Amino acid sequence: MLKGEYSHNIDAKGRLIIPAKFRDDLGEHFVITKGMENCLYVYPEDEWTTFEAKLNALPTTTDKKARAFAYFFQGAATDGDLDKQGRTLIPSNLREFAQLDKEVVFIGMGKRAEIWDKQRWVEKNTEVEENIEDIASDMEASGFSI
Repeated sequence: MLKGEYSHNIDAKGRLIIPAKFRDDLGEHFVITKGMENCLYVYPEDEWTTFEAKLNALPTTTDKKARAFAYFFQGAATDGDLDKQGRTLIPSNLREFAQLDKEVVFIGMGKRAEIWDKQRWVEKNTEVEENIEDIASDMEASGFSI
């Protein structure tokens, strides 16, 4: 399970160190794609295969929203590989989408990791912390309990 928060820097060539705690769960080969809220999602290969099967089951031939949803994730997906220093290359189109400049934060989300621009993550996390009681109440109404 991918969990925790780790800060790293992206270098001028777009290479990013994958946190050591995530390397075992992600493996040497993984998939990086666009994520919600302008972050990047990083999937272990097996989780990507499961997610992609769900995308492929959507009625993309006849449903415009289903097609757009698949475009968003599959069209941006790229293979991630670790080099000997534990780094991977984040393609420029994904760096631009996620507004990644220098400082980034990895967030473990169980079956996937997320990569955020550090400043944007601080803002998002502050927003979540300020609203956690309301969020928890909504989750409880949906059947989730702590």
